[in-house]
Amino acid sequence: MNIPNRSKRVSLLSLIAALQATASFAAVPPAMIEGPIAAEAPGHPSRNGIYSASALDLDVYDYIEEEFFISGSGNTYSQPDMATGAIESGGHPYKTRLVVRRPSEDDFNGIVIVEWINVTGGPDKDIDWWQSGEHFMRNGYAYVVVSAQQMGIDTMIDWSPERYGQLDMTASGRVENDALSYDVFSAVGRAINRLGEESPAGATDFLDGLRAEQIIATGHSQSASRLATYANHIHLLEPVYDGFMVHGGGGLIRDDQPVKIFKLMAETDMRRRAASPQPDSDNFRQWEVAGSSHVDVPFEIEYAKARNLMAGLPVDDVAPRDTECALPPYSTVPFRDVLSAAYDHLVNWIRDDTPPPIAARLQVARALPEVEFARDTYGNVLGGIQLAEHAVATAKNTGMNSGTTNRFCFLYGSHEPFTAEQLRSLYPSRESYLEAVRRVVEQNLAAGYILPYAAERTLEKAKSREIGL
Repeated sequence: MNIPNRSKRVSLLSLIAALQATASFAAVPPAMIEGPIAAEAPGHPSRNGIYSASALDLDVYDYIEEEFFISGSGNTYSQPDMATGAIESGGHPYKTRLVVRRPSEDDFNGIVIVEWINVTGGPDKDIDWWQSGEHFMRNGYAYVVVSAQQMGIDTMIDWSPERYGQLDMTASGRVENDALSYDVFSAVGRAINRLGEESPAGATDFLDGLRAEQIIATGHSQSASRLATYANHIHLLEPVYDGFMVHGGGGLIRDDQPVKIFKLMAETDMRRRAASPQPDSDNFRQWEVAGSSHVDVPFEIEYAKARNLMAGLPVDDVAPRDTECALPPYSTVPFRDVLSAAYDHLVNWIRDDTPPPIAARLQVARALPEVEFARDTYGNVLGGIQLAEHAVATAKNTGMNSGTTNRFCFLYGSHEPFTAEQLRSLYPSRESYLEAVRRVVEQNLAAGYILPYAAERTLEKAKSREIGL
């Protein structure tokens, strides 16, 4: 028996099978984009407007928001464990929407962010825009959001059947589990023109002449899990994206592919994952933000603004939703400050292979039978990226909560302010408090965990607080 020859034959057959699978895919199935779709202003009683239109002030940065429909046929894919999949079936029709927010050509920085919109609970939620939209506009990013899943489409149809009634990601009920979502996400990315490219004749250039230097995929929570599946099983069949920003979810992600993958997690998100962490590598980086929650105060504020905007209500005086959780909800540690810094690191990593800093992970006191984090005497978690709002604590901020009435309490984290006596013992003078904040802010800025404008905002907020007086 010639074992070496047999091994070579098996390897050759495996290679042929892989090439055949790739050849059968050939390219992302073609799609047609129509639009921009005429829309009334948000809050118009006709509801012929963009669902989940931006509540951030686009005019301040001279940004334009438009909606398009995309239709085509998609495949379904196998999902072998940590390996590239193969087509299982094809030719399934779909139609959905995408929303574009873009600067003028002169202000465009060459980076296009494509978000896999979140549908947890039903509504389409463009969470990256809520968290980092100001950063995107401040720095000239173009942003595209894709409604890739049927649950979000169903909510839009309920809201405005006249505008969205034609959308469907199930091939008229024949395809389940959002199996077509991967091809529509690829199709949107492929439709973005890169530097030196022009739109094919008759194609819709939904970025209106902008040409991408980089195209980055992103998703939060449930969308992060879908994006991790896409990166692990589908993307390598025909790479479209230059990098992935996965945050608030997603399991292990293959780093044996020529794209950069940044994973950013709140304290909440590590409860199920800290026992088996994925190590950093040349193509993978993970940061964990101490004291932050999956759904935090900035998230809630922007979500409330988006809901009010659709309802035609004022957006300048909103508050987080009431909950019936065991602890006071919503961490006030600003996860968004780290997310925005991570985006800039990812851009540089892709552009010139400058790796982002490696950050300490959250400290685990016990991994089994369930994760228990190491905490200080006030209950705040140790390790991870420690922003000033956490390291110079004025409250117990955690990513943990629970509740029997509200099934989402576990996502909200908690915020329990320190007593006046605790604050006096920690910060006997105003100078001692402000100096502690300044020191941590400067450390995080130097480490690259926050950006200069976030540092300035943190210092100004600290000055406005009556601590140490």
